[in-house]
Amino acid sequence: MTSGSIHRRTLLGAALAMTLPGVAWGQQGTDPASQEATHMQVRFSFNGETLTATLYDNPSARDFYAMLPLDLTVDNYAQNEKIAYLPRRLTEEASGPFGNERPGDLCYFAPWGNLALFYAGYRWSSGLVRLGRFDSGFEPLLTRGEFPLHIEAV
Repeated sequence: MTSGSIHRRTLLGAALAMTLPGVAWGQQGTDPASQEATHMQVRFSFNGETLTATLYDNPSARDFYAMLPLDLTVDNYAQNEKIAYLPRRLTEEASGPFGNERPGDLCYFAPWGNLALFYAGYRWSSGLVRLGRFDSGFEPLLTRGEFPLHIEAV
């Protein structure tokens, strides 16, 4: 072998390595942890109030959307969120660290199998999957107490 053939093989291998993941990615769809908004909107109703959230384009959000409608109980937790336990666990394909945490985020906490509806600041922790965001405020979440919760697709 000459150094020219090794160089061409190296270049060919590098070109294929750069191209194939992109092709495979396109066949699989979007980023599993995508935080791009979708057409999937969800209505949360409790205590005479209604909130709407737009879900992100990730497997965990799609799995949640497929469960709807749901009748659950929502309650306070840790002075910054309300939680509601789902009837089954969601896929965790969208798990992984994310930034820009802020009130109004809708998440899934995999270790406990619950939704987390954040109304105050929080930080990402292992097992927390962001599903989407509330569309126009989250003030009803500030009402303390345990309430029946109805969740449906809009």
